[in-house]
Amino acid sequence: MSSPLQRRVRDWIAAPAYPWVTGGVVTAGAVAELIVIPAGVTTTVGVLVSAASLMWRRSFPPIAVLTVAAGLLGFAGDVNLYVSIMVSGLIGCYCLGRRRVLHPALTVAGGALGAVCVNLVHINTWSRMELPVPALWEKGSLSLFAESFLLTVVVFGAVMMGDAVRSREETRTERHLAQARMIAMERQQAAEAERAAIARELHDIVSHSVSMIAVQAESATYTTPGLTPEARDGFQQIAATARSSMAELRRLLGVLRTPQGEVALTAPQPTLDHIGELVEQHRAVGGVAELRITGERVPLPAAWELSAYRITQEALTNARKHAPGARTVVEVDYGAGRLLTLRVRDDGPGRGAGSGPGAGHGLTGMRERAALVGGRLSAGAGPDGGFLVEAELPWGSG
Repeated sequence: MSSPLQRRVRDWIAAPAYPWVTGGVVTAGAVAELIVIPAGVTTTVGVLVSAASLMWRRSFPPIAVLTVAAGLLGFAGDVNLYVSIMVSGLIGCYCLGRRRVLHPALTVAGGALGAVCVNLVHINTWSRMELPVPALWEKGSLSLFAESFLLTVVVFGAVMMGDAVRSREETRTERHLAQARMIAMERQQAAEAERAAIARELHDIVSHSVSMIAVQAESATYTTPGLTPEARDGFQQIAATARSSMAELRRLLGVLRTPQGEVALTAPQPTLDHIGELVEQHRAVGGVAELRITGERVPLPAAWELSAYRITQEALTNARKHAPGARTVVEVDYGAGRLLTLRVRDDGPGRGAGSGPGAGHGLTGMRERAALVGGRLSAGAGPDGGFLVEAELPWGSG
């Protein structure tokens, strides 16, 4: 755990103004140093360029090459080593390693070559100053290159420090990403476990109850004496509906138990081709129904096919519930403007799904299904009496 002071320092270093402030301070120090200790043109230019270029080291990291090169040039122009050159050179070498402008080995090699060049210039300057400078091939001449050795060590240290900081930050970032992936995985596993628990509850409670309904309805046709043919057919319809509900429930359980990101192997969804079966089922339980289809049948997207089927199914259910024995007409119109229109009307007393207490969920569900595919649904008294459900489902541009 880092202390609050360390966090404040890191936040200040990461601030956008940090390179401008530090670069400006070093430049101001270089100007003051040149005023106190004047230098030649080459050294003056090298000192000022090396210091001022630090202000752009974050927005344009390759400029650190200019920082180091200008510092070496300024040091080569004078035997005196200015403090501002030391500071800007160290920061420039650190930036080259931190931003990985070049491979660290190339950066150190370039710095060592520059140090040797500066050392050779100084050796030439010392000889012109009539100092006791041995020839390069004489004994003791290697001591003349101590300067280049020290400069190379300093460059190496600054570059390696920058590269080490960079590696540590990359490791920290990778660790945070790994933790984020682990948290996401744990959340996904928790969600899948919850889905599996819901699936178990549905299977253990609802599935058992529905299967009991199917068994009891089917066995009633054999165990109940004196049943009329109509009653026998009614029990068979109850059993068939229960078995159909069981199949739908198994499909839903399969979806719940399928891990996210995988495709559940489910049975094909009902389409408009199955509306005729809905009408036949309505007739089988004593209803009077007629199916009218106009326009050319075209295959629609799966969402539109399923929504149209469910709307028709719910409308017929409402007709059986609120207008038993009434004549129901189901109209399917494939419009020329890529508009599918569904109408389910009956000649009953005009009572809809919302007429009874606690009702209204059927109409709400139908409206939601229509809105899901960008359509609209209206329900109410028909123009000739009875009840009318009309849905318009646009499925594409004309």
